[in-house]
Amino acid sequence: MGGGPRIVEYDERWPASAEIWSRRLIDAFPESAGAGRAECVHVGSTAVPGLAAKPFLDLQVTVDALPAEATLTAAWAPLGLARARGSRPDSPGVSFDIPRPGSDPRFHEKLLFVGEEPAADAAVEGVIVHVRLRESAFAAFVLSFRDWLRGDHEARAEYEALKRELAEEYASAADYDDYTRAKTAFMDRAQAAMDGETARRRP
Repeated sequence: MGGGPRIVEYDERWPASAEIWSRRLIDAFPESAGAGRAECVHVGSTAVPGLAAKPFLDLQVTVDALPAEATLTAAWAPLGLARARGSRPDSPGVSFDIPRPGSDPRFHEKLLFVGEEPAADAAVEGVIVHVRLRESAFAAFVLSFRDWLRGDHEARAEYEALKRELAEEYASAADYDDYTRAKTAFMDRAQAAMDGETARRRP
């Protein structure tokens, strides 16, 4: 999964692929991990109908406590997943998410796993699994961000245009790091817009 980002048109098979992977992840999640109840949801651009995206599923597994890395690595290895390390010491989203404005950074520790889709005719090239604490503000944000893009056509079009622009800018990059950081400003504006919508809906 190295190299710069490649954006492809939305594929209607992505949700079904996400469901299959979600079941695989939860079925293989070790009960002995001491992580409490594990839940898996489809997040990221492939979870937004009509939005162009990198052809990798982003799945979020939320837990009460992060399991031991070795325990989860052993459990998910048969699925073809491996612990991601990042290209740089400060690669965003690998061991810590970029804290959301006003959030408690203590809850943004995470585990990141990646794997390739083995089926030659699959809708995606691979999967990225974000294991986050249930208390993480980032875990809540990615769900809200996904739902906001699903419901706001203009925001979705603006985000797609930005992604395509950044993908071209970082096409020769060795990793996704700068591409990921460059989207943060849009996400901050999105959070302000989502907070404003919530405030307007309050009685």
